[in-house]
This record gives sequence, structure tokens and C-alpha cells, in this order.
Amino acid sequence: MIEHIEETTSTNDDALAPRYRHGDIIWAERQTRGRGQRGHTWSSTEGKNLTFSLVLEPHFLPVGEQFLLSEVIALSLIDTFSEFGIDTRIKWTNDIYAGDRKLVGILIEHHYSASRLSRTIVGIGINVNQEEFSAELPNPVSMIQLVGHATPREEVLAAFQSAFEKRYAQLENGDKALLQEEYRQKMYRLGEIHAFELPDGSRLRAEILGVKPSGELILRHADNTLHEYLFREINFVLKE
Repeated sequence: MIEHIEETTSTNDDALAPRYRHGDIIWAERQTRGRGQRGHTWSSTEGKNLTFSLVLEPHFLPVGEQFLLSEVIALSLIDTFSEFGIDTRIKWTNDIYAGDRKLVGILIEHHYSASRLSRTIVGIGINVNQEEFSAELPNPVSMIQLVGHATPREEVLAAFQSAFEKRYAQLENGDKALLQEEYRQKMYRLGEIHAFELPDGSRLRAEILGVKPSGELILRHADNTLHEYLFREINFVLKE
């Protein structure tokens, strides 16, 4: 089911309602308190983009494997944009980039029952037909800017639903190694040496080698040592 509404505070909050079940989507034209990663807000021009939340009930998945859902969502979006002739990459952990510009933001919120996931809410914001962005945003891009023409948002959402169903089936069928390898191959800046910033503001240069099944980013430092970083423990430096 897709519920298309005009305005809400946050579709991720709405998606917690018991009436929504696995696979349901809440799509809002306006979110007055839309959230992004790291406490950021998500800004979107009304009628131009897709801002929605997907409800999941992955009861079969242990808590320690929850990052697999991030991989499923990211790869579903990669597949979606491929349908429209757009090559994209996954910027760890949950952004989708076209070149060095951000096309999609994702916010995943998990809820637990003992050692397993009970409900996962996936908030997704896709820049579809917006051509002008706030100067405060560092590097946004939209589908219309990439392909040169407007794309019906319903087509984008339908393509995502189809791609997601196939990727989620992979997870349910136990194809975890394949999902992990495909995620790795689609990582932004994989195998490249770039600057990163630590929480204390210091910087280092390192090469992205991949990501662990539990979600840690694997980097090779300049001294050839390997290090693993959790979300919030390291940031990409986009302008070096």
C-alpha cells in the first residue's frame, strides 16, 4: 500500500502506527520536521521530489545483521537509478551519490524485540525534479539535472518498489554474501585514497577497502595499517 499525503511532521514517525504493515509506504509532499542522518533536517521543494518512509518487519533478521537492511535499501536505489540511465554509488553509510553529488538521503530507524528486529522504518528522500537548491546544502543534485528532463515521481517510486522486492527476497533467501559484495562494489570512492575527518577535527588520508557485515567502514591508513570505523566515528571530506 502507498499512502500519499499532503503534509505531516515526519513520515518516519507516521510509519510507527500499527495500521501500517510490512511493505507499506507513506509518501508526503511536505514534512514540517523531516529528519536526516546526524541530526540534520531534510529539505525538499513541494511537488518536485520523493520523500517517503518504507515500513519493514524483518522478524527473521538478528540484531547483529541489521546492516544488511542498509545494503538492501542502498542497492535497491542503485538498481532504481540504473533504470533511468543514472550511474550511482553508495556513500557509506546511507547516501546515494551521482559523481560527487548527493542524490538521495536515507534515515533508517530500527525497533527491536529481544535479539531480533521487530520493525524498521526507512526514510528516503530522492531529489527528482528540483532544479534549484539552497546554497547551504554542500553538494545536492537531482535526476532532472542528470538526465536533462523531468521524470514522473510515480515512475521512480514504482521502480524502487520493484527493485526493493527483488533485493529483499535475496536477503530472505539467505544470499547475504552476494548482497555484501555487491554493496562493496558500488561503494563511493572504493579503492581510492582520500581525506577523512575524525570527531576531534583531525584529518587523515586513507583508502576505502570495503565494509564489514556489521557495518564498520574498513580503511587502509597511510602506514598500511587497517582500521575499522563505526558510524559517527569518521566523516568523509568532500572538498580536500
